[in-house]
Amino acid sequence: MEYVILAVVIAVVAIGAIAGLVVSGRRRQQLPPKSQSPVITAPPTTPQEPQVGEEAAPPTEEPRRTIEEVQLPETEAPTEASTGAPATAPTEVEVEAAEAETAPAVEVPEPTAGRLVRLRSRLSRSQNSLGKGLLSLLSREHLDEDTWEEIEETLLTADVGVAPTQELVERLRTRVKVLGTRTPDELRALLREELVELIGKDADRTVRSTKHAEGPAVVLVVGVNGVGKTTTTGKLARVLVADGRKVVLGAADTFRAAAADQLQTWGERVGARTVRGPEGGDPASIAFDAVKEGIAEGADTVLVDTAGRLHTKTGLMDELGKVKRVVEKHGPVDEVLLVLDATTGQNGLIQARVFAEVVDITGIVLTKLDGTAKGGIVVAVQRDLGVPVKLVGLGEGADDLAPFEPGAFVDALIGD
Repeated sequence: MEYVILAVVIAVVAIGAIAGLVVSGRRRQQLPPKSQSPVITAPPTTPQEPQVGEEAAPPTEEPRRTIEEVQLPETEAPTEASTGAPATAPTEVEVEAAEAETAPAVEVPEPTAGRLVRLRSRLSRSQNSLGKGLLSLLSREHLDEDTWEEIEETLLTADVGVAPTQELVERLRTRVKVLGTRTPDELRALLREELVELIGKDADRTVRSTKHAEGPAVVLVVGVNGVGKTTTTGKLARVLVADGRKVVLGAADTFRAAAADQLQTWGERVGARTVRGPEGGDPASIAFDAVKEGIAEGADTVLVDTAGRLHTKTGLMDELGKVKRVVEKHGPVDEVLLVLDATTGQNGLIQARVFAEVVDITGIVLTKLDGTAKGGIVVAVQRDLGVPVKLVGLGEGADDLAPFEPGAFVDALIGD
């Protein structure tokens, strides 16, 4: 019985082994053949040291260079970081040489004496509209009422103003009747004399820029936007430097972008120091600091460029009055120059009246007188404000700002 049971167990084990072999064979037949992936050849690499578990490869022989064949790097001057010792400080001569290379060249402005005469050709357009027109009318054989009305119209068109025009026409009428026969030379001399008288030959047109006991002369430059105020301030610095003055500039126009940079550039050209502050800062404090620096440096003149403010805005005009009051803590303000665009004609008079109410205007600067401006505005603005024209701008050049001379101005208007 035991033998029968043992035989059955052996048969079961054998059957199970055979079944397992059959199943595994079928599975092998159903599996898909493996795809052959492309062989990727790795780029040649530099020989590496054998790692753990790897067979040590024999060392390769590499070419070697002798010490003569190796090019050594160029030696540099030892620095404080490399040597640990402090670097040698540059000498005073080297510092001055470096500053001389970076600093802009200082220009020597033209002398101001006779500058208006040299710039006479710049008034050619004004000459055609006023001087030559009057000479042509006065040269007519018969000066009737129609001719005198044309003369009056010519003067009004040239921005002379109503009252000065009527005054000049009456005086010309009287002089022509007395003169009788009129040659071209006599008419030119007559017209020149009357125009010089109308402009005013006895007015004090000196820009007060001389140092006094209280300190440097202080000049405020005021005006509306767009009249060329900052440029005029820079040109005025050149005029004063040409006359031997030591100038300090105050960039109190903190509202217009790059106004301080523009003024500083003008100052650097003639060696004038510029005192400036942050953009949008308090103009009064900058003007105060400029005068303070001028006193410390022993300057002759301090030019303060104020912000170009619209004369219709009361708050801004009050701020201009504040600038003047703050500056006067150091001493009196010697000049307040109002810059007017000569091409605006009678509209400039409205601006001038408002400024005169806020600050005491002591002089007028007429710019752009070389363009389409009428020469008669010189007469009108002086009569309206009772303030003389002291400077005129006759171009875009650096030295095109000239002290106003009535005789030279009239000569340019009426020609030779």
